[in-house]
Amino acid sequence: MTKKLVLCDCLGSQSFDTDAITKATGLGCSKVYRSLCLDQIEDAAKEIEGSDGDILIACQQERETFEELAAEMDKDVAGYVDLRDRAGWGEGATAPKMAALVAEAAMPIRIGKSVDVISEGTILIVGGLAAIQAAEDLCETLAVTVLLPDASTLPFDRRFDYVVGQIQQLSGALGGFRVKFKGLQQPNPGGRGELQLGEPQDGAMSECDIVLDLSGNPAPIPAPEKREGYLRADPNHAPSVAAAVLEASHLIGTFEKPLYVRLEPSLCAHSRAEKPACSNCLNVCPTGAITSAGEHVAIDPMVCAGCGSCASVCPSGAITYDAPSVDVLFRRLTTLASTYRKAGGTQARLMVHDARHGREMIALAARFGRGLPADVIPFEIDALASFGHAEMLAALATGFSNVSILMPPKGEREVIEGQIELANAMSGAAGIKMIEPADPDALTDILYSDAGTPAACEPILPQGSRRQVARLAAKALQPDVDVVALPDGAPYGAVVVDTEACTLCLACASLCPSGALGDNADLPQLRFQEDACLQCGLCTNVCPENAITLKPQADLTDDAFTQRVLNEEEPFACIECGSLFGVKSTVERISKQLAGSHPMFESSDAAKMIKMCENCRIQAQFHSEDNPFQGGERPRVRTSEDYFSKRKDH
Repeated sequence: MTKKLVLCDCLGSQSFDTDAITKATGLGCSKVYRSLCLDQIEDAAKEIEGSDGDILIACQQERETFEELAAEMDKDVAGYVDLRDRAGWGEGATAPKMAALVAEAAMPIRIGKSVDVISEGTILIVGGLAAIQAAEDLCETLAVTVLLPDASTLPFDRRFDYVVGQIQQLSGALGGFRVKFKGLQQPNPGGRGELQLGEPQDGAMSECDIVLDLSGNPAPIPAPEKREGYLRADPNHAPSVAAAVLEASHLIGTFEKPLYVRLEPSLCAHSRAEKPACSNCLNVCPTGAITSAGEHVAIDPMVCAGCGSCASVCPSGAITYDAPSVDVLFRRLTTLASTYRKAGGTQARLMVHDARHGREMIALAARFGRGLPADVIPFEIDALASFGHAEMLAALATGFSNVSILMPPKGEREVIEGQIELANAMSGAAGIKMIEPADPDALTDILYSDAGTPAACEPILPQGSRRQVARLAAKALQPDVDVVALPDGAPYGAVVVDTEACTLCLACASLCPSGALGDNADLPQLRFQEDACLQCGLCTNVCPENAITLKPQADLTDDAFTQRVLNEEEPFACIECGSLFGVKSTVERISKQLAGSHPMFESSDAAKMIKMCENCRIQAQFHSEDNPFQGGERPRVRTSEDYFSKRKDH
């Protein structure tokens, strides 16, 4: 447990209100050092030596220096927090913001799961002359095979292998690529003169650990920049080729692969009875890591790049981001907002950013510009797309006045835009927006000039699933609203049934993956519970009468938790025993259509069976003259006397 905060004012460039930080966080503060990473490094050593791994050092820039110092002393440091760039070099009263950042950094966070990926250094280099040169550079380090487009540049260097052909299909990732070739020709190194090639073969398969693509052609896999182990460079740009070759030379050994998302197949609403339903995750996955696997989807963790888009758009919670888990994110939001208020701050704004582009923008804006406003709290996450509508609503409902998403140049823009639209609709305001500044100065101009329209509500404690948190937050933000209209494609809504067309066949209820649609065991009824509806569309796909449409909305009243009848009819009473079965209108319609016109129901007795319950129908069929189950007369049972008499006759 973190007990002490070690502070440094970085050559007097920032100031601290240690009393306010201690009061809001409960952490003791050290004396404020001036140059802890340079001439006061011995003081840093004393702070580390005197701790039991329970100190938090308020410096992120020189983190590596302190980590090396702690390692030499065989000591641990609980963590590091950047107060200078994110607060100290900004404008305004920064004590509440610093306290919030310190409290967040002191939180214990479970490390996400991971698996070991082993690369033995088998590499396939694709291309022409540039590929041959790369092979010559890498052949002493890696096991190289070059795939050449034709036989015009066959090398005589036997330090590496080469083949001629094209990649027909490429799958897998670092340590487990699978390659399918088209027109593959292998050389015959024997003989004199030009090297001879074998006959072309289609469909040949091979495996490798690394792929270096210097062909200049379009990549054979989606989102190649996100595929670990797949390197690509322009063969005509020497610096890019050199960088790719250098990176490839380091891809040998054992690597830790995070398991970014968790899948619960039983919750997945992808399909039922071979009828399609939800395909949100399939539509947004940039790498193709998600595939259909029958009634649910499957995720290849080796291909998954951890963008988090699938978790944001999954309506059922079958896919959840797990690096770290969503409950950790909710706790971080709560800690930031509550500590900021405890330290005397009001109307805090949240700026969500990624760990690379966003962190650099903040650092440059602080060092060379105005820095962040005192009321803007930066919130760093690894995958921006994982910050979906539920997380946006939770931020507003925990006490932030608005939320800004700082977009990197290459991000899952479509997913984030859709989640912002949904979150703003559910909150009843425009408190969430995307910002895309061209440079750090533009970032500060946006933050200082546009404070946005603040959202206000009594802070909530976000607990439960993402759906539960989204509903709780929406209700807190719009306490006087009963039903909120949502954009198309929203994972919340109602089912509208055309009662004139519906025959109560209940195909929709039998296949509904979430149980939102149900029946009544005693009466012909179609029942619906809105809170459980995922708007997956399966009911509309299976309805034979096209009687069902979806209505995206959020019912914030308690009625959403109760079942209501969408359609019901009078049951039919069996003409023999009087028990109720089926739907009266359906039985009468079938009887009218079949009686006397269908070969099986030509006789009046046969026609009556349509109006019987299943038990009476069986009895009537059994006792009928043309009973198909009736056999001939049963043979007499043979006894011992029969056998004895047979012997006597012989």
